[in-house]
Amino acid sequence: MTATAPQVPLTRSSSFGRTLVAMFCAGFSTFATLYCVQPVLPDIAAEFRISAAQSSLALSLSTSFLALAIMASSVVSQALGRRGLMFTSMLLASVLNTALALVTDWPLLLVIRALEGFVLGGVPAVAMAYLGEEIDPARLGKAMGVYVGGTALGAMIGRVGLAQLTTVMSWHQALGVIGVFCILSSLAFWVLLPPSRNFTPTKGAGLAVHLGLWGGRLKDPSLRGLYFLGFVLTSVFVSVFNYSTFRLSGAPFGLGPREIGLVFLAYVFGVFSSSLSGQVTARLGVMPTLLISFGLMGGGALLTLPSSLPLTVTGIVLITAGFFIGHSVVSSCVGRLSPTHKGHAASLYLLFYYMGAGISGTGAGWLWQHGGWEAVALTTLLFSLAGAGTAVWMRRRF
Repeated sequence: MTATAPQVPLTRSSSFGRTLVAMFCAGFSTFATLYCVQPVLPDIAAEFRISAAQSSLALSLSTSFLALAIMASSVVSQALGRRGLMFTSMLLASVLNTALALVTDWPLLLVIRALEGFVLGGVPAVAMAYLGEEIDPARLGKAMGVYVGGTALGAMIGRVGLAQLTTVMSWHQALGVIGVFCILSSLAFWVLLPPSRNFTPTKGAGLAVHLGLWGGRLKDPSLRGLYFLGFVLTSVFVSVFNYSTFRLSGAPFGLGPREIGLVFLAYVFGVFSSSLSGQVTARLGVMPTLLISFGLMGGGALLTLPSSLPLTVTGIVLITAGFFIGHSVVSSCVGRLSPTHKGHAASLYLLFYYMGAGISGTGAGWLWQHGGWEAVALTTLLFSLAGAGTAVWMRRRF
C-alpha cells in the first residue's frame, strides 16, 4: 500500500543512481543463482542417469516454486517492507547455491533447488513494486531496463562462468563458486539501495483482502494481456536455452560444456537490448516495440532449424535480444497500468512469467524426446506469433 502523501520520486539528482546500481545487483544475483544449472543439464543427466526432461527439473522446480512464492512475497513485503525482504531472499538463495558444492544426491539437489526458487520469490515482484513506487514515471522505463539488464548479466555470468569453471573443477564446485559471488552481490545491494520513501507497511491485512486485490487485478483485461505476454516470453526463452544445450552437445555439433557455455554469451545482447528498450519504446510506442521483440524471437527460432552452428548461434542471439526487449517493456507496463497495489499486480505478472518457465521448460523436454529440435523450435515460433497477436490486440490499451 502506498503512503497517502508520497514524497518526490527518485531522480538523477537524488538517489536515482544508487537505486539503479542496487537493482542491477538484485537482478544479477537472482538470475545467476536461478539459471546457473542450465549449461550443465547434460552433465546432470549423465551423472544421475536420467532423461533430458528429468534433468530440466533442476531448473523447472526452481522457477515453479519461485512463481508460487511470489504470491506470498507480495503479502509479506506489504507487512515488512521491500528492501529487507529482497536482501534476505537474495542472501538465503546465494547460501543455498553455495551448499550445492557438497551435494551428490539427485533428490537432495532437487530439494535445494526448489528451496532456492522459493526464497528467490522475495525479489522479482518486490523489485518491480519498489521501482514503481520510488521512481519518477518518466524514468521508470530506464530503471526497469537497468534491472532487467542486471538479470541478463546475472543469467549470462551464471551460465557462461559456470561452464568455464567446469574446465578446472567439478560442476558441483562451480555451483558453489557462483553462490559466493551472489553473496557479495547481495551485500552490495543492501549497502546501496535507499530505504522506501513512498511505501507504508500494512500489517494485519487478512488473506481475503489480498485475494480480493489479486482478483481485482485479474479482472483488468489490460493486465491479463500483460500476464499472458509474460508467460509467452519465458516459454520461448527457457525452452530454447534448456534444450539447445542438448542439441549442441549431440550430433552434428558435438560441443563440450565449455563451448556450449560460450554460446550463452548471447546474453550480452540481452544486457544492451534491455537497457535500450525504454528509448525504443519512447520513440516507437509499446506495440511496435513488442512486435520487434516477438519478431526477433520467431525469426531466431527459424534460424536454429538448419544444422549450422553459425545460424543456430545467430538465432539464439536474436531470441535473447527479443526476449529482454519484451520483458523490459511488459514489466514497465505492469507498473504503469496498475496505478494502485503495484505489488499485487507485479506478483501476478511474475507468477505467469515463471510458470511459463516451469511448465514450458519441462514440457519442451517431451517435444525434444519425441520430435527433436524441430518440434521445440516450431513450437516456440507459434508462441512468438501468439505474443505478437496479443500485442496487436492490446494496442489501444498501452
